[in-house]
Amino acid sequence: MKTRAFGFAVAALLPVLSASAADLPSRMEAPPAYIPPPPMFTWTGFYAGLNLGGGWLDRDRGNWLFTGGASNTAGVIGGAQIGYNYQFTPLFVAGLEADLQGSSVGGGGWGRSVDWFGTVRGRAGVSLLNTQLLVYGTGGFAYGDLRINNWFGAQTRTATGWTAGGGLEYAFLPNWSAKVEYLYTNLGANYGPLYAGPFIVSDSQQRAHLNAVRAGVNYRFNWLLAPPGPPMAAY
Repeated sequence: MKTRAFGFAVAALLPVLSASAADLPSRMEAPPAYIPPPPMFTWTGFYAGLNLGGGWLDRDRGNWLFTGGASNTAGVIGGAQIGYNYQFTPLFVAGLEADLQGSSVGGGGWGRSVDWFGTVRGRAGVSLLNTQLLVYGTGGFAYGDLRINNWFGAQTRTATGWTAGGGLEYAFLPNWSAKVEYLYTNLGANYGPLYAGPFIVSDSQQRAHLNAVRAGVNYRFNWLLAPPGPPMAAY
């Protein structure tokens, strides 16, 4: 009889004890604040920069009366570039670049000289080993000042042609990158017939084959990038 009465007493006290326990302050710690991961690096964006290097012309192979001797004299080149990259996948990047260069490449006497030139090129590359290292190829349209020095004086034309090359570019800061590249540029212009006393030398098409090796630095602007992620309150 006593056992049954004790059981009834415990059963009656259980709801009271449960309610009292619910009123006690919780000892659970607050969840840690969400810290978003750092943004992934991307090559996407507009950029602008400067470059400096050297170049040389392949040996002349034109009419000797018009072009004179060899003009493989090396010189300094330097200028600026602008462009846009788009990163299609974590590995593949493509874009467009335009540059304008001053040049001292070419012979000061006989032969060809290129005083300035520019290019408009496509670029395509892959991020190998490191997302911040881009290995790329490039090619497109080229134009420039082609000067021919010969017995009859100097003649200058604005030449057009093509260019191709490749290089490496490394992003050493989120918005800054440095590059080294090689470009081969083939420029040609029509000079028409040359009159020299009783002689007429018809050597209308003259070309210059310019090799350039240059280093440069680019600053990438954060325009037209992907929109930012949701705010912290959404997590």
